[in-house]
Amino acid sequence: MHGEAPKQILAKTKGRGRRNLAFLLILLAVGGALYYVFSGAPKPQQRSRFGAEGGPVPVLSAAAAKADVPVYLDAVGTIKALNTVTVSPQVDGKLISVNFKEGDDVKKGDVLARIDPATYQAQLDQAKAKKAQDEAQLANAKLDLDRYEKLAATNAINRQQADTQRALVAQDTALVQADQAAIESAQATLGYTTIVAPIDGRTGIRQVDEGNIVHAASSPAIVVITQVKPISVIFNLPQQDLGQVNDAFAKGPLQADALRPDNNAVIDHGTLRVVDNQVDQTTGTVKLKAEFPNAGVLLWPGQFVNVRLLIDTLKDVVTIPTGAVQRGPNGTFVYVIKDDNTASMRPIVVQKQDETQTVVKSGVAVGERVVTTGFVRLTDGSKVAIGSADGAPAAPAQGNRQRGQRSGGRQNPQQ
Repeated sequence: MHGEAPKQILAKTKGRGRRNLAFLLILLAVGGALYYVFSGAPKPQQRSRFGAEGGPVPVLSAAAAKADVPVYLDAVGTIKALNTVTVSPQVDGKLISVNFKEGDDVKKGDVLARIDPATYQAQLDQAKAKKAQDEAQLANAKLDLDRYEKLAATNAINRQQADTQRALVAQDTALVQADQAAIESAQATLGYTTIVAPIDGRTGIRQVDEGNIVHAASSPAIVVITQVKPISVIFNLPQQDLGQVNDAFAKGPLQADALRPDNNAVIDHGTLRVVDNQVDQTTGTVKLKAEFPNAGVLLWPGQFVNVRLLIDTLKDVVTIPTGAVQRGPNGTFVYVIKDDNTASMRPIVVQKQDETQTVVKSGVAVGERVVTTGFVRLTDGSKVAIGSADGAPAAPAQGNRQRGQRSGGRQNPQQ
């Protein structure tokens, strides 16, 4: 039994070796299949997209141009009526008529409502009658004074009587003046029964209906009038921009534009009127106010609106599409297309940039073409095939001419 043990051990060892060899052969077969799938020739879709191996890279391009570029500061503002007046009754009485419609445009002096004037007309008539009475007494006192002065001059009466009469004339004169003041007060009170528009503007919703008793102290307002033409916009800018704004504002009026929520169109053009005299310490912003003519009444009090403030214009600067600007470890760069349709990587210095346009301070000259689309396979020195912006191949004789030379390579508009 002990003699057979080594033979059994040797048989088991050979069996495990055969199984390991079979497993290794299976792994090699699977690896070969994966290698064929992932490293084989490009698929037809890949060849149609990128072109034959070693062919030019399809790109789109644009020429650097010289232009005047405005410099804006953007903010979100709140529209505020230039003037807002709450029209309230100034005397007590019955509201006998309402002479406006809600939402009407009214002019300064237009009659809005009337309060029953009977009581106040009676007070005015009473004041006038009191004045007439006192004027009669004054006239009689003056006649007596004239007689007393003549008698006193001949010593026919005591001089004191003439002085007393002179004081009585002065007293009656003061009474007449007080009566005149009472008449003017009554006239003013009577005038308050006719309620007129104090400013040009647009009426809101009526607060009191005809027939109600109104009171000067406790009644609600009759209507609120807001001046919407012109109108103002209040907006905030960071305190870091305050220096630029003040420098530009010192040179002359600054243009402000009110934009639609999508920023695709200007609603109205206005002018900056004032920069607030202090910075809000809680937000680090400064408040500004611009005025807009609002001729079309497209701006409404209380509405939020996008605002851009023009503080400068860069004259005759080189501009390229923002899509052409690339960023790498060494900074910003673009691919410039040379005369032989070769892409050359070139570092640039960006002066100003927005979503669509970039101002290049240095690195690109006017007229040079830069790549705007097709950077996936593009490297420094790559041959390129320039396509048209609409996706159709450019004409080989005219579409990609650079300084009198035709571009080389097959046209392919795909990116």
